[in-house]
Amino acid sequence: MSIEPAAKKDYQQLITVWESSVRATHHFLSESDIITYRALILNEYFDQVQLYCIKENQEILGFIGLNNESIQMLFIHADARGKGLGKMLIDFAKKEYGVNTVDVNEQNIQAVGFYEKLGFITVERSEIDAAGKPYPILSMELKN
Repeated sequence: MSIEPAAKKDYQQLITVWESSVRATHHFLSESDIITYRALILNEYFDQVQLYCIKENQEILGFIGLNNESIQMLFIHADARGKGLGKMLIDFAKKEYGVNTVDVNEQNIQAVGFYEKLGFITVERSEIDAAGKPYPILSMELKN
């Protein structure tokens, strides 16, 4: 397995990974929410972050999107979950970019627990997400 930069040519594979991950973990989203977010991510958000993917045999299994020292997105294909890929991507981001913050959907209990296990603590809560939807967001920081 390797971690490498993702390019525009990878966007279709990345959005497939995103959708697989979201359908496995974001049970609070409606189908229309998934369609809306899918378009936003594919057409806007991917271009706003530094993307790195983890591949096995040229197949993207997961990816992370970074902005300075913040994790903006982290998604692992549903079939590859539980194999340590998320931790590998975060370890890479911490080492290479000094990441220490992440925003996560409060209703995504698995993600909140994952970040807490890695040493992140909640420092702030917002009632709405960046798109103005009523999905509370937890701002988490890596504790020293």
